[in-house]
Amino acid sequence: MQRDAGTGNRRPTLEAVAAHAGVGRGTASRVINGSDKVSGKAREAVLRAVAELGYVPNNLARGLVRRRTDTVALVMAVSEDAVWDEPYFSVLVRGIKRGLAGTGLQLLLAIAQSQPEEEQLLRYLTAQHVDGVLLTSLRGDDPLPRRLEASGIPTVVIGAPTGYDPVHCVDVDNRDGARRAVRHLIGQGRRRIATVTGPQDTRAGVQRLQGFQDALAEAGLTPGPVAHGDFSADSGVLATADLLQLDPELDAVFAASDSMAIGAIRVLKEHGRRIPEDVAVIGFDDSPIAGHTDPPLTSVHQPLERMGREMTRMLIARINGEPVARPVVVFEPQLVVRDSA
Repeated sequence: MQRDAGTGNRRPTLEAVAAHAGVGRGTASRVINGSDKVSGKAREAVLRAVAELGYVPNNLARGLVRRRTDTVALVMAVSEDAVWDEPYFSVLVRGIKRGLAGTGLQLLLAIAQSQPEEEQLLRYLTAQHVDGVLLTSLRGDDPLPRRLEASGIPTVVIGAPTGYDPVHCVDVDNRDGARRAVRHLIGQGRRRIATVTGPQDTRAGVQRLQGFQDALAEAGLTPGPVAHGDFSADSGVLATADLLQLDPELDAVFAASDSMAIGAIRVLKEHGRRIPEDVAVIGFDDSPIAGHTDPPLTSVHQPLERMGREMTRMLIARINGEPVARPVVVFEPQLVVRDSA
């Protein structure tokens, strides 16, 4: 028998369970590991023996046999400051955690901003420490998803980078969301509409700029000034200062994230602009903070919690070797109108 290091008491072994149930060790193992290749009578006997003896499976040993760790990683290719400061990540993690509820899988959070950090993380992930990987905030032609897949690690991406078309991906229709935002501004009578873009080596950044341009072209309006940000509030501050230099008479700003929109509001107020009377502002994400800004922020809603649950469902199916009916899921955005526009 195994000895409990904390109490000194002997713990029942799998062999003891099998003997108590009157079955072979293999039968007892199949029951405990959830196999359906046993008779109902044998299953009942083993489960009764487990309860009577107080048997607790050795999860480490089981994992080695099944080649499973019961752990999945969420890899965020951003700075630590972004993870803690940007509302996007907290909502996404909540959705993922809810998607994992009741599955027995644990979530490991990993941050990799630099190439050396990514190399170190790749070595860890491919050394059988996790069963699958969720990836977010990848940029450009990041090799991480390809290298994970080549190593046999199931992956699912949320928001693909520009240089990679993932087979399994969850996203929102970024282009349509931006179109809806700018159409609303045009419908409010705004004609000098500027934008703060997201990074142009992310699909979200590129597509939200395209949606901005689409809506202006539809209305026959000349595109307003464009300044580039990185989705952070600080970049929204710098970009909006540039926009005001490019067009001091602008009457609307579409920012490609709520954080950048909040930065834009701050600068506009510092320059004496009233919101929305002088300049209307719309963000993207509809993060929890959007309803608490001054004034409350009009924003494009992307259902991040649902997206987190969906990518988790997709990853679990891949880990279990099950077919994924919809390997690419794109959610429809909605414009949530508040006082800023």
